[in-house]
Amino acid sequence: MNANEMGHDGAGLTTSAAPGFDDPRYVRMPDPALQAYAEEFLDAVDDLPTLRATVGCIIPAYNEAETIAGVLDSLLQQTRLPDVIHLVVNNTSDDSVEIASHYAGPHTRMTPTGEQTTVVYVHDIGKNPDKKVGALNYGYSLVEHMDYLLGVDGDTTPEPDAIQHLVDEITSDDRIGGISAIYSIDDSALDGLIPKFLIAGQRAQFSAFNMQNLLKGRNMAVLGGQFSIFSTQALRDVMRDSHQRTPWVSDSEVEDSLLSLQIKSAGYLTKISARARAHVGGMTTLRSLDAQQVKWNFGAIDLMWPGQRGDTKGQPFHPNLRLRWFEHLSMVLNMTTRIMFLVLLIGALTIEAFVFQAWWLIPPLAAVWLNFRVAHSMEFANRRDYLFVLLVFPSELYMFIRMGHFVRAWLKFFSRQQTDNWAAQAKAERGKGIAWTYPFLALGVFFAAAWAVWLQVPIQVTSDLLEIGWPILGVITVLQTVWMVIKASKRYRGFKA
Repeated sequence: MNANEMGHDGAGLTTSAAPGFDDPRYVRMPDPALQAYAEEFLDAVDDLPTLRATVGCIIPAYNEAETIAGVLDSLLQQTRLPDVIHLVVNNTSDDSVEIASHYAGPHTRMTPTGEQTTVVYVHDIGKNPDKKVGALNYGYSLVEHMDYLLGVDGDTTPEPDAIQHLVDEITSDDRIGGISAIYSIDDSALDGLIPKFLIAGQRAQFSAFNMQNLLKGRNMAVLGGQFSIFSTQALRDVMRDSHQRTPWVSDSEVEDSLLSLQIKSAGYLTKISARARAHVGGMTTLRSLDAQQVKWNFGAIDLMWPGQRGDTKGQPFHPNLRLRWFEHLSMVLNMTTRIMFLVLLIGALTIEAFVFQAWWLIPPLAAVWLNFRVAHSMEFANRRDYLFVLLVFPSELYMFIRMGHFVRAWLKFFSRQQTDNWAAQAKAERGKGIAWTYPFLALGVFFAAAWAVWLQVPIQVTSDLLEIGWPILGVITVLQTVWMVIKASKRYRGFKA
């Protein structure tokens, strides 16, 4: 046996091998200095401010004295305050500036995530030929260095957590260029039968539009200016790709729709929020509703139509316009079935050839079912929303009103009238103008002329026309009913419009 085997060194001293780091006999004692440094370092990391995206809020305001205080209050009560709020007053003739000036300056409040601060600035830019577009671009120049721009209309009040949801969603995916809130209209302070009827129709219209977008992968064709957040990088890319000096341009009737198309074309996603909600201002008179809807429809046609009109290039096959084409085709179908039914019904009654069939009740029942589901999908549905649907007449009357807006918009487009539809809407909201009566007058003239012609036609010819017309209407109605049943049968997957 050699010395190593006996555990002795050459000098005859007993030795033992030092244990390795993986030997269970090895215990590493902590270095006090190192441990103290680690604790100091971790404490310093915890004290570092949390990096969060910066959000600049822009509010273009034109004669918003009645609503601007409520808008600013709702923004200052958010669980996530904007880093800055710029109110850009333009072309105003009321007390908007005076009322808003009381909010100017820094504001601090305690939120669930800690103390937050924002600053409100009020800018009166006076006469502005580009109106809302000019105010938006002025605001953009003030916040372009920030991560996101939040656009808010001067009559829109968000729910308290709306900004937090928008920021959480847009920061979760760099592909998103903009997100729109889910819009509705607050109908809690309405007086009069006509305003209540019109607001109920607009609430149903918003709800159906919102749900369509929510169910289509939350892809939003129009980032409405009422309450939407935009990536400033996406806006810079739009300006570069479109050779624009500003994100919004004044040569489109629907500046928000055009910008949404451009953001999509720049490679970004345009989305509707799953949770952020905002209450927008509704139109409470037939005159103002007509002006707004004609402007919206005219602007959509301007974007849809192939070719060039002004400086707005028609983009009929753009992905964001597919829903618009479908909406316009649906409106043509609705007009066809309703007018054909009235003409054929009156014609049959004049020659005592009308025979009621029970199955005729199926289409209106399908429409009621579909509209009921739309009303039930509202987050803040109330009794008035359900009555609007179940009484049938209000929803049908509102459909005829929308048909008038649709026809007026297309006629204006094809006539190539150079009308300032922004000015027309402002005029209508002041209670001026008679253009809103044209669809009703035209419908009355049409039926009066049809009645006069019908009375001159021999009874055999009228009988033949009815014999041809009813089957054609029947086929169209069957197809339309099947489509309504399919839409009404869709699962809403937990979404609320």
